[in-house]
Amino acid sequence: MPEQSNDYRVVVFGAAGVGKSSLVLRFVKGTFRETYVPTIEDTYRQVISCDKSVCTLQITDTTGSHQFPAMQRLSISKGHAFILVYSVTSRQSLEDLHPIFEQICQIKGDVQKIPIMLVGNKSDEPQRELDASEGQALAGKWKCSFMETSAKMNYNVQELFQELLNLEKRRTMSLQVDGKKAKQQKKKDKLQGKCSMM
Repeated sequence: MPEQSNDYRVVVFGAAGVGKSSLVLRFVKGTFRETYVPTIEDTYRQVISCDKSVCTLQITDTTGSHQFPAMQRLSISKGHAFILVYSVTSRQSLEDLHPIFEQICQIKGDVQKIPIMLVGNKSDEPQRELDASEGQALAGKWKCSFMETSAKMNYNVQELFQELLNLEKRRTMSLQVDGKKAKQQKKKDKLQGKCSMM
């Protein structure tokens, strides 16, 4: 696989019903669906800025069931970065990420060099089973980044994908396609919550 291919593949893992598809759809299309529709595997593409040119951010939304281990292995071997999603309303959904993380370590080797985000979704829900500190602690153990999100409220969705791109050390990537903006301006835009998408 060429290191500098024009696709940057992000794979989203997590148990069924944690909101993987909701996060991806909120990010790519700006929409939120109230009803739960199980996913087998969907891929979404978005143009992003990459090393002063553009490349395609390819987001693979995987199945929440364990029926397709071969698909899971393939997704991991092709992935450049990973988003591991659990629901703050379900302790089990966090437990379900352990074997996936172990498999990423097995297939990818040194995960220190790979952008991985642990994401506690549904942070708007009042019936929490998990505090942010528990997600933070696991992220510390796994040496990956952590963030809480709410696809429903559109909380930290853009930030999640930008942070994941920031973790990539081999190339410079941004959700901003216009590469002319100074870093200071990008930072200011991010603080104001503005983000232009093409």
